[in-house]
Amino acid sequence: MNRSAKDYFTLVLKGMGMGAADVVPGVSGGTIAFITGIYEELINSIKSINLTAIKLLLSFKLAEFWKAINGTFLISVFIGVGISVFSLAKGLEYLLHHYPILVWSFFFGLIVASAIYVARSIKRWKADTIIGGIAGIIVAYMITVITPAEANTSYWFIFLSGAIAICAMILPGISGSFILVLLGMYKFILSAVGDMNIAVILTFLVGAAVGIIAFSNVLSWLLKKYHNTTIAVLAGFMVGSLNKVWPWKEVTQTIIDRHGELKPIAERNILPGTYEQITGHEAWLLGAIVLAIAGFALIFVVEGIGKKLKK
Repeated sequence: MNRSAKDYFTLVLKGMGMGAADVVPGVSGGTIAFITGIYEELINSIKSINLTAIKLLLSFKLAEFWKAINGTFLISVFIGVGISVFSLAKGLEYLLHHYPILVWSFFFGLIVASAIYVARSIKRWKADTIIGGIAGIIVAYMITVITPAEANTSYWFIFLSGAIAICAMILPGISGSFILVLLGMYKFILSAVGDMNIAVILTFLVGAAVGIIAFSNVLSWLLKKYHNTTIAVLAGFMVGSLNKVWPWKEVTQTIIDRHGELKPIAERNILPGTYEQITGHEAWLLGAIVLAIAGFALIFVVEGIGKKLKK
């Protein structure tokens, strides 16, 4: 496909939208790609990084390799993703530390709307789609219950987190940062990016590279053969995960980490009024409601913009 410099600049902007979405646990980079019209090309380009392409690279047939993987398209999109991730990480870390209820309320609204958006793409509800949706809810809820609040900072787990989370970039519904929330790694990775912790970032990126190349073929096959059921599972997964991002929580168990700091390892959801009684802090209830509504509305605003960009 012949593209002008303007076209590639537009791809960078779309990549920035994807990156911003994947920093926020609620909007999927895959969803942004889908509604801005680059989803199928993205999937096919990632799939093209296979043994044939690698042989071209090892044979130093660089021009053929670049063409085979649609390299200029991919690099344009991922430059945009990188710009957003590195520019937004520090700000989000600050907001989560100082205004956690407001931030998680916004994320809650995003996830509810994303679940609805994804479910709308199911053309026909049958027994298998209903079962898939219910299974997704149950599995996601169980993960939120058993996932520790304390991050596992071992390098093997950072690698695994990257491999799992990056798959969400090509899923139209689940964001990579949302997966990190479920794994208890969101704040840790966000902090590593903000502080430019090279060892952690590189480990995460290597896991991401392995994960996205391996998973793109699996996802393509699932969406082709079992589209409605796969989408139903994704929508159910998002609904079940709302337990994890409920803004008001009470810490029920803590540990002292290796730095001598008290860290939560178990929490339970509570009502806003109860939160205020326990913590003695203002619950920001009105602001939380407004931001949850704003997060919900944002998905459909982005959808509208995406439809205009496709025209």
